[in-house]
Amino acid sequence: MLRWSLITVAVVAVMAAIGCASPAAEPAPTATPAAVQVSTPDYSQDAIQSHLATKVLEVGTQRVAFLLSTQKALVKAPQSRIVVTRQQGSAVTSEITADYNEWPYGVRGSYSTPIDFPEAGEYLLTVTPVGGDVEGEAHIPLTVLADAPVPSVGDAPPASQTKTLGDGLDLTDVTTAYQPDAGLYEISVADAVASGQPSVIVFATPAFCTSPTCGPQVDTVAELRAAHPDAANYIHVELYDNPSEIQGDLSRAQLVPAADEWGFTSIPKWTNESWVFVLDADGIIRQRFEGFATLTELEAALMEVAGS
Repeated sequence: MLRWSLITVAVVAVMAAIGCASPAAEPAPTATPAAVQVSTPDYSQDAIQSHLATKVLEVGTQRVAFLLSTQKALVKAPQSRIVVTRQQGSAVTSEITADYNEWPYGVRGSYSTPIDFPEAGEYLLTVTPVGGDVEGEAHIPLTVLADAPVPSVGDAPPASQTKTLGDGLDLTDVTTAYQPDAGLYEISVADAVASGQPSVIVFATPAFCTSPTCGPQVDTVAELRAAHPDAANYIHVELYDNPSEIQGDLSRAQLVPAADEWGFTSIPKWTNESWVFVLDADGIIRQRFEGFATLTELEAALMEVAGS
């Protein structure tokens, strides 16, 4: 896993240095951004800056994840307190606490918590670290849509005909993972949706992600499968249709049809970040995770649909 991490971080660094972007389709010109990356206006060394990890937000209760940092270091306080308002200076809609989740290899970490958005529009999160040595607050403005371009909780997702090893393919034909778990390529999304079993589906490109989290996210789903092998179908959908042909040159890359079918290419400024969907036995989405989700988060979602 360490070797994978070093390779992935190196790829990300090279891509960033040359300004390389994922060959995802251009967003529709009429699309409205779901959220924006923001920082506090105070750029002193002790000011808390923020990065919103969940860019697609819509009406209802959903997981929101974000990172906090100062110019000195990442903020790793055990929790953060969040005050949610419709806009700056308006009445408070909720007050909640988010836990800190460290990413694999200790590279970074994020805070995440469910937040209820009663209606579409502009919101403001005022975030204060709790329990650490950093004082102050960050402000995260975000936009909540009436409907998201990707399948939502409660939706029946597209029954995509994704590749499997049963199609006579090798692992190099279905994934860019360095040490892939063959158990993630045994069943297609279409067959999983109709199987009468819960499913955990991760869309990610381990070798060419624009952040160092896609490979670890696939590895985390593999860990979940190892811990609960009979509880669900476990699927990794590689975002690129021709992984064995890319060989480090993203100009050769072609997105899989599922990237369009699941709406990822309709997300404004989407590149190739990971998504995980947890489906119940009826094939209905019961939880979705944009960006890295920990084993604890995934296991809780699985146990809910598995009835354990």
